[in-house]
Amino acid sequence: MPSEEKMNIHERRKYLRIMQKPYRSADRPERGRLLDTMETATGLERKTLIRLMDSDLKRKPRQRQRGRSYGRPVDQALRVIAESHDFICAERLTPNLGEMARHLARHHELELTDEVRLQLEQIRVSTVKRRLGQFRQDEPRLPRRPPAGPNEIARAIPMHAIAWHERQPGHFEVDLVHPGGPTSDGQYLHTLQLLDIATAWSERVAVLGRSRPAW
Repeated sequence: MPSEEKMNIHERRKYLRIMQKPYRSADRPERGRLLDTMETATGLERKTLIRLMDSDLKRKPRQRQRGRSYGRPVDQALRVIAESHDFICAERLTPNLGEMARHLARHHELELTDEVRLQLEQIRVSTVKRRLGQFRQDEPRLPRRPPAGPNEIARAIPMHAIAWHERQPGHFEVDLVHPGGPTSDGQYLHTLQLLDIATAWSERVAVLGRSRPAW
């Protein structure tokens, strides 16, 4: 089975639980055929499958926690690459780690050794996701702005949403349209549009800037 199609340990255990009942009720030839199928599906050896089929398939807790597979150089490279990609998700970031590391190294943005490059190409999505979460915890949090107080002037203006089935003329929808040029520096014209809801009559006038009235 190709490596990209291999089951993870949870999928493999679920599959074996499904296969355990027909395996135990089968005769010897049928068990052999089932073991062939399970070998192909899981990638496990035949003796391992026989042992698992005769067990309760419950995972035992580790007696000793596994040490870290990737050291500080991989973390440093991963941080630089993630920042270069604007911290996209681990699922999109992981397949491009090796190529992006070589690209950044060519431009002297990253010190890359063969060992670190190989580790970046082999690292799993779950590990990258966990490391990215720890990177975000290390970053200082920006102070939050307090909520803005009520604007008494804005409250005094009689504005509210108007229903589109309004039949009485004189109720307007007002839009200030920004023309959207290559830059927003300096003064430029806006379009102030008034649309009567009942009659669909519209009037437009050019306004220089956003701070001066159109009349």
